[in-house]
Amino acid sequence: MNERDQVLKAAADLVSAFARNDREAYFGAFSADASFVFYTLEQPLLSRDAYQALWDSWRAEDGFEVLSCTSSNAFVSLQGDMAIFIHDVATELRMQGEQHFSQERETIVFRKQASSLEQQGHWLACHEHLSAMPEGLPPP
Repeated sequence: MNERDQVLKAAADLVSAFARNDREAYFGAFSADASFVFYTLEQPLLSRDAYQALWDSWRAEDGFEVLSCTSSNAFVSLQGDMAIFIHDVATELRMQGEQHFSQERETIVFRKQASSLEQQGHWLACHEHLSAMPEGLPPP
């Protein structure tokens, strides 16, 4: 499998884990030093642990649950041991008993892992940036 396909698979696995509320697999797709910029939050989350803590509080306090998540219009740009993955994402989730649907654009930066034999060639996300979809665009 070439590197572009490896990144696409890593991204598909990450989205799939999110879509099925698989906390362990979802956060396992990110490096510990990953950062997260979500337009819905006042400030960036500067580690995987910070995001996990927020996720856990959403679940405990708001009944947060992902109902579906679909990726489209994927693009990968390889930059040495880094890869930039851009896609459109349609998400349906439940918070405080209400269903919410969002259409967003997301950039995920992946870093190729080479620290050990079993991790060599494995891509982990090290940054995620979620943006609102521009107004007036048709659904994906």
